[in-house]
Amino acid sequence: MEGEIVNKVANSALVVFDLEDMYPDNPRMEIDIAQWLYEGFVLREKDFRAALKEVDWSQYQDAYVGLFCSTDAILPGWAYMLLTSYLQPVAKRVFLGDKHHLEQSIYQELLFAIDYSQYQDLPIIIKGCSKKEIPEEAYVLVTQLMMNTARSVMFGEACSAVPVYKRLAKK
Repeated sequence: MEGEIVNKVANSALVVFDLEDMYPDNPRMEIDIAQWLYEGFVLREKDFRAALKEVDWSQYQDAYVGLFCSTDAILPGWAYMLLTSYLQPVAKRVFLGDKHHLEQSIYQELLFAIDYSQYQDLPIIIKGCSKKEIPEEAYVLVTQLMMNTARSVMFGEACSAVPVYKRLAKK
């Protein structure tokens, strides 16, 4: 048929890798340890332990939880460990850091768990537009990991991809 429109993208070996597809729907929550500090800077162990016993930890069920301190207090490492011991039985995962660091850590964990051999010698497009908030660090990490196996890495959409990496041909 003359003038037939052919979808060259659909017929190519091109693989679209969409970070949004791996975005877990679990709630994201933060806990600011500053709420339990005396005058915002001093952690009193006895008071801290008593306060943690009063928290309804079920509100963190299956959530990704970031632990941080919004003041400049110098905290002992065990403070975050103690919080984690209460959260671990209910939370999906506990991370140290604010919401941005939480998202970074989630993606880092997810991206390191992938078997990239399935992308061996393939041209990959890392999809750029998404409705969910994907941290820039996730794009950097997936590029590094894809470069070990993919023939090429591009960013964007199939119709307007930006070349990022192309493996040199072996001589």
